[in-house]
Amino acid sequence: MSIPSADREERFRGLYAANFDALLGYALRRVNRPEDAADIVSEAFLVAWRRLHDVPAGDEARLWLYGVARRTLANHRRGDLRRTALGERLGQELATAVPDHSHAVVERETMAAALARLADRDREVLELAAWEGLQPREIAEVLGISDIAVRSRLSRSRARLRKLVGNETPPAGHDQDVPTNPVSSEEGR
Repeated sequence: MSIPSADREERFRGLYAANFDALLGYALRRVNRPEDAADIVSEAFLVAWRRLHDVPAGDEARLWLYGVARRTLANHRRGDLRRTALGERLGQELATAVPDHSHAVVERETMAAALARLADRDREVLELAAWEGLQPREIAEVLGISDIAVRSRLSRSRARLRKLVGNETPPAGHDQDVPTNPVSSEEGR
């Protein structure tokens, strides 16, 4: 049985006006976010519009709408559970697939700040070696100085940079527990 268009619209407007506040209150009390309640109410009224011929007359219409809203709310909750599970699964997959670069960013920023504090000539020799990948003899050619001077400057510049970054390590072959000028047992006598 089809309802004429004008009568259908008038019946829906009456149904909406009489039940909107009650239905919205029902939804608001059952969800955490008002926008979710609005979605549930709009979905319930969409179902009512589509199935207007199934909506009972009188006070029974509100109960019918509560039933529709209840099922819509259940669908909403299932959807939330699926989205949450999917988000957790994606988070776990991303954690293993995409490495956390935050440590590298901190290291880069620390290194950039330390480089900025170095003298220009120290920074230049380090940049040529690290960023451009040049060997000491090539750096010597670029700077117009001797290979020996470049090696010496590189060594001093690296030590200064380590000190600024806080990664100072003893020179190769030196044990931290042994003094640099140990007195031999013969000299101490």
